[in-house]
Amino acid sequence: MNKKKTPRESAVTMTEIVLPNDTNTLNNLMGGKLMHWLDIAAAISAQRHSNRIVVTASVDNISFSEPIALGDVITIKAQVTRAFNSSMEVYLDVSAENIPAGKKQSTNRAFFTFVAVDQLGNPTSVPEITPETPEEEEFHAGALHRRQLRLLLAKRIKPEEAPELKSLFFPEILA
Repeated sequence: MNKKKTPRESAVTMTEIVLPNDTNTLNNLMGGKLMHWLDIAAAISAQRHSNRIVVTASVDNISFSEPIALGDVITIKAQVTRAFNSSMEVYLDVSAENIPAGKKQSTNRAFFTFVAVDQLGNPTSVPEITPETPEEEEFHAGALHRRQLRLLLAKRIKPEEAPELKSLFFPEILA
């Protein structure tokens, strides 16, 4: 069960069209609808990696850099960046395409964390990740920092238990 896997093995590409029921009064995609789609894509990615039932543990940040308009086709790409004991970090990248105008743009990025569980809802171990590309290696290395920051903000660890984060808050230590 715990053989190593690559991020590619967990890759998900999900495509949706923004319909009138998905929009706000400005005819842009509602953020909550996008978060729903992101959660689905990320869950599928985490399930592919773990071969288990997964539950959403946290959403770090969803950046909204560009509005997504009514009629746009959105593409959500998701893949596991790193696996810990029972948890997995999933990176999501969203692009929106106005097909008639021939315009495509990156609109959102996010990190979600999922926990693999057994049939009783108890956390269960997941395979490790072996990055294959420089970009995957960068995401993999950064995942440890993001995990420690998540745990620190949730008050599940103390600052002294997150040594990798010292350089973020105290850069003079490295000088």
